[in-house]
Amino acid sequence: MKKMINQVDNIVKEQLEGMAKAYPELTINLDPYYIYRSSQGRPKVALISGGGSGHEPMHGGFVGYGMLDAACPGEIFTSPTPDQMYECGRQVDRGEGLLFLVKNYTGDVMNFEAAVELLHADGINVQATLIDDDVAVKDSLYTAGRRGVAATVLAEKILGAATEVGYTLEQCCELAKRIANQARSIGVALSACTVPAAGQPGFQLADNEVEFGIGIHGEPGIKKVSYSDCDTTTSDMMAQLLDNSPYQRTVRRWDSSNGDWQDEQWVTATIEQGDKVIVLVNSLGGTPLSELFVVYRKVAEILTQKGITIERRLIGSYCTSLDMQGVSITLLKVDDEMLTLWDQPVNTPALRWGI
Repeated sequence: MKKMINQVDNIVKEQLEGMAKAYPELTINLDPYYIYRSSQGRPKVALISGGGSGHEPMHGGFVGYGMLDAACPGEIFTSPTPDQMYECGRQVDRGEGLLFLVKNYTGDVMNFEAAVELLHADGINVQATLIDDDVAVKDSLYTAGRRGVAATVLAEKILGAATEVGYTLEQCCELAKRIANQARSIGVALSACTVPAAGQPGFQLADNEVEFGIGIHGEPGIKKVSYSDCDTTTSDMMAQLLDNSPYQRTVRRWDSSNGDWQDEQWVTATIEQGDKVIVLVNSLGGTPLSELFVVYRKVAEILTQKGITIERRLIGSYCTSLDMQGVSITLLKVDDEMLTLWDQPVNTPALRWGI
């Protein structure tokens, strides 16, 4: 294994030290790890996310005006700890409340929930909301229910804009619920990623195989399938994304008035002719932009045939899995409110417009 690293145990620390030197508008705390805006600005809801490292630029690359106020990175493919989230939340609280955006992985959910309870005990108004957009599986090695993957990036942009224009914490929570119910993702891997501590690929694929429905930690998806060409694979992915079978699940939401967790029933929205979407075609780390454009070409053709309008698009590396060769596709059904928020200025290391 050859990687541009020094000691395996220092990867995340040295990555964060490099970010601090490259982006002075960000402040990096090293004990515990968290990244936040150097300039806090006026009072508003603070949006915080996080998760295991190895998915860069998610999440630290999206800290900045119009997106996240802070991010908590764990070790490679490992959830951040409650003390990271607690200390981070105290650091960026501006008096209007905190909203944790949590990808649906068992460790992330458990640790973010612990941080919510700690911050609530300190008298801080705090909420957590879930992203679970991966249609490939309802349960995996890491989750109860669907995994949270690349739709997190779209949620961070829209919710980040909402906090900048003055949405309350309750309004942000309701918007986050709509985003979660209207977002769908699926990924395929052409080759496995190599976790530095392991020193070898996480799984093996034959030259003519892909892992269909791969997770962003290398978790298996639906099945291994034969690979023929990009259009066939993209069409198969879109068939999964455009399946409108309802997905209902129980989601825990924090009741700040009573100081406990309450169950809510969430169900996914349909995507049909006449709807509008944002499309994200995302490299899982090792797929070049040239190939992503070939994927997008087919995605756009299929959606046009279905009478579904692409209002905005992102094509590139936004939610990766180290060096995995593969691609994910995300569809987010949007309305005028979401599009207005999407178009608001953003200024982060990995996403920038309107500034």
